[in-house]
Amino acid sequence: MELRPIRLRAVGLVLSLLLTLFTQAQTKTIRGYVKDKLSEERIPFASLQFLASTQGKLTDSAGHFEFRFAEWPTDTLVVTYVGYQDLKIPIHPGMTQISADGQVMELVLALERGKYTKEVVVKRKIDRGYLMWKRINKRKPYNDRYRFNNFTYELYNKLELDLNRINKEKLKELGPLKPFDFIFDNVDTSEGQPFLPVYLTETISNYYYQKSPWRTREIIKGVKTMGVENESISKLLGGTEQNINIYNNFIPVFDKQFVSPLSDNGPAYYNYTVLDTQYVAGQRLIHFVFQPKRRGENTFEGDAWVHDPTWAIQKMTLHLSREANINFIDKLSLIQEYALISDSTWFLAKDKFVADIAPIGKSRFGVIGRKTTTYRNVVVDQPFIRDSIAKNKVQSEILFAEGAMKKEDSYWSDSRHESLTKNEKAIYDMIDTLQKMPLFKRYVTTLNFLATGYRNVGNFEIGPWYNWFTGNLWEGFRTRFDLGTNTKFHKDLYLHGYLAYGFGDRVFKYKAEAKYLFSRSPRSYIHGSYTKDLDNGQVYYDEISTDNIFALAIRKPGIPIKFMQIKEAKLEYFKEWSPGISATIIGTHKSFDPLKNIPPKEIFQINGEKGTPLTNFEMAIKLRFGYNERFFETNFNRFSLGSSYPIVEFMYARGFPGVFNSDYSYNKYYLSISDYVKVAPVGTLYYNLFGGKTTGTLPYMLLNVAPGNEIYYYNKYAFNLMQRFEYIHDRYIGFNVEHNIGNGIFRLIPLTRKLKFRQFWTAKGISGDLSEANRALNFDNAFNQFQNLDGKTYVELGTGVDNILKVFRLDFVWRVSPRPLPEARVGRFGIFGSFRLAF
Repeated sequence: MELRPIRLRAVGLVLSLLLTLFTQAQTKTIRGYVKDKLSEERIPFASLQFLASTQGKLTDSAGHFEFRFAEWPTDTLVVTYVGYQDLKIPIHPGMTQISADGQVMELVLALERGKYTKEVVVKRKIDRGYLMWKRINKRKPYNDRYRFNNFTYELYNKLELDLNRINKEKLKELGPLKPFDFIFDNVDTSEGQPFLPVYLTETISNYYYQKSPWRTREIIKGVKTMGVENESISKLLGGTEQNINIYNNFIPVFDKQFVSPLSDNGPAYYNYTVLDTQYVAGQRLIHFVFQPKRRGENTFEGDAWVHDPTWAIQKMTLHLSREANINFIDKLSLIQEYALISDSTWFLAKDKFVADIAPIGKSRFGVIGRKTTTYRNVVVDQPFIRDSIAKNKVQSEILFAEGAMKKEDSYWSDSRHESLTKNEKAIYDMIDTLQKMPLFKRYVTTLNFLATGYRNVGNFEIGPWYNWFTGNLWEGFRTRFDLGTNTKFHKDLYLHGYLAYGFGDRVFKYKAEAKYLFSRSPRSYIHGSYTKDLDNGQVYYDEISTDNIFALAIRKPGIPIKFMQIKEAKLEYFKEWSPGISATIIGTHKSFDPLKNIPPKEIFQINGEKGTPLTNFEMAIKLRFGYNERFFETNFNRFSLGSSYPIVEFMYARGFPGVFNSDYSYNKYYLSISDYVKVAPVGTLYYNLFGGKTTGTLPYMLLNVAPGNEIYYYNKYAFNLMQRFEYIHDRYIGFNVEHNIGNGIFRLIPLTRKLKFRQFWTAKGISGDLSEANRALNFDNAFNQFQNLDGKTYVELGTGVDNILKVFRLDFVWRVSPRPLPEARVGRFGIFGSFRLAF
């Protein structure tokens, strides 16, 4: 009798369980996640609510959500999150997202940036947002990862490029693209705006950092780049060049410095708001939102989740403010996530940089770049890190492990920090297929030829094509053809030459040169050349030389063009040592032949029968110190990307009379200090301080000829209200300063703020003098056309408007002193134009 109640309870439990399972089998589920449309980052704690039923919830810390219903609702789901436009999704039983069995609806909800609240005006006595900023700012020294004496981690970097806003059907109809119509099968339309993934590169490396003395070391273990095998590019995509620290006062965005929301002076630029609190894995996180105080400044808008009680950032999302002064960018997002590596120590775990580049308009074809970096195996303050960095030959060293450029697919499958998405896998398959198509190779070769000017033909290289046809008043119509070797001919030997012909003077010009690289790191080479051609202004650093048709069209009126032929034989040896010290030994033999509007060579005889006028032979040594200077390298050449420190150059040269008919004996000394300095938040400053001295009696072209500009195209390195060959010196000192402020005063005017005009100022000066012997040789003749400053200082000041239509710059330049002579045919004020491409 006592067992009966137990049996009844058991039967009831079974029936209840069966009823529950039956009910769950009939449950309709709506699930998915919410993400940022641009960056594709999941959005945690976004609000979802059905309008009719008012049922709602928040996404979890990973952006996921799930609703359950007895029957499919007919309702509208509204998704909201601070800083984003509201998203409304009609839900009904006939939606295609419902699974085949009719039980599950999968949704991926992409939010678009752009719902902005009005500027916050704080009226209450206690501003919670400001207090939150103070807490974060006070704890920066304890939360910034660069507080550690040293650290190391494994870094995985992935860069994807997508063609955006493309018209799939129109592109398919283009004749040249018809053979490649299979690539359009990869067009992604899931977000309503079609994009085509076209490029992907991956890098895995071990990164080491030491605080004092400051050193970094990176060993790149693997690089996967289809179609591009340039070590310089791979180095730029590693961890050394990709460090962004949100705790710094300024955050770099392309070539601009933006004020960080966590800047020590943050309240001068931002309004802060505290919204709500959430708990994730037992950690209390506070939602912190920031907006720019003023329009047009280089600031961000976005939000962060802040850990209480360490006040460390757990996740921060930065977006460009609406009127930030940056070109060609429609949208930009920077996301950083931090993870605990101990009970209270947060360290960077992931960062993502996404830019929607729109070069021809926000509604037209563009490119989206997505760079994702993850950090694993973080170790801090350990002796083995110091021992690893002690192997450095330079302050910041990037090395490639053996075989890093040729890793098998199995290596990447095992080593990636995160699996490739469907789009990313399709990119590799697509590029692999394209590279096997001869027609695609021809297209790539042609496009590269048009873009760079050069084209490989077997073991040789032709170009640049833009030198094939030109003209000037002396040569008339001029043609030129260049031929050089490439790495197929020899990986270390470069041979090059050109032949030019002027149909006006009916004279051939030419150049032949050879370079042999002994070592690329540290760099060491020998280079020899022989040239017979016109001096087209190269020695004056002209951005447009005198043999350019465009330059002829914008010449200043009434100023005679000077023409001089040069025959030059040169041999140089270059050797580099760490950290950024290099020396070049140069032997040069030159013969000058004035052709038009320059004094003839006969009046410059010095040593009688011992030498030929305007012929010299010199030996020189040039020393350069560019501490931690970075370079971009091609097959045989490299180009400086600058240094964080000033670059110093010193040269000494001596002329030897009687050697190869040289007519002159002299000593030359030259010193230059230059630097680009970021002076955030007010732009960048370039300066160059220089000076020199020459001993000996010499003709004008072997002295210092102050660089002048005879066209209306602004020259950064010349004096724009000075003629060429106007002033000559044998001792001189000068300066060149240019401060690019950014939008400056233009941000205060709505129209100029919208047009993104930029402000700058320039100042240039030179003071020089000439010995009595050089005055007599160069001035006391019937062809006297030079001047000497006599110890006075030539100064010109300028300002103007930059970034006109994003590419044009207008300079207004005043010649302050000295007053030009009437016969000089130059004015005291000039307006110059130039083209500049910059973000």
